[in-house]
Amino acid sequence: MEGCTNCAACEVRGHGVCSALADKELERLSRAAVKVTVPAGHMFIEEGSDAHDFFNVTGGTVKLFKSLPDGRRQITGFVGVGHFLGLAVSDHYAFGAESVEQVQLCRFSRTKLETLMEEFPSIERRLLAEAANELVAAQDQMLLLGRKTAHERVASFLYGRLVEKYGEHIPPVADILLPMTRADIADFLGLTVETVSRTFSRLRREHLIGVGAGQDIHIPSVSRLEAIGSGDG
Repeated sequence: MEGCTNCAACEVRGHGVCSALADKELERLSRAAVKVTVPAGHMFIEEGSDAHDFFNVTGGTVKLFKSLPDGRRQITGFVGVGHFLGLAVSDHYAFGAESVEQVQLCRFSRTKLETLMEEFPSIERRLLAEAANELVAAQDQMLLLGRKTAHERVASFLYGRLVEKYGEHIPPVADILLPMTRADIADFLGLTVETVSRTFSRLRREHLIGVGAGQDIHIPSVSRLEAIGSGDG
């Protein structure tokens, strides 16, 4: 672990809360942050534990989950660069977080972040926007699980990964990486692994996706994929 000594030169500065700050504000932020690298498959937020820290994802993919009464875990989302974790909590974390692949984080203590928000209102405004986005994502997930077919769910998931990578500027033909397992995708979508595999095969037959080496997924027509995910395909 090390201090974030050069936030102004960070290659992901344009994402997340850091994009709201000027260079002089980032210098102050860098003194409050600690860089952390989390190996793949490691939990760094434990649901129900004391919420002493907040985390800004600067590299890699994180899966979020909730614990069920019978001991199982339900995956509630996958997040990447620019996401700020730990906002919707009081004194304890309301979810768990685990690295899907090697993940880089900037960690902020709760006390230091609260001081920064008082000093820089722009940080507080950006964090409020992040919290609002989390509510929208939760509503989208309820719709995904409640009303959509397997075909629509997988298409929606893939389109969501495009939004995660490109933001508002998704090209008409695009590529994404899926570092998570098919089992994790199935868990998130409320489907069986077999159904997810069959749906990926169907999307390939329909020429909506191409599966490359490793984790590569090619999307030859983003508009068609979006239409299917929204139920218009």
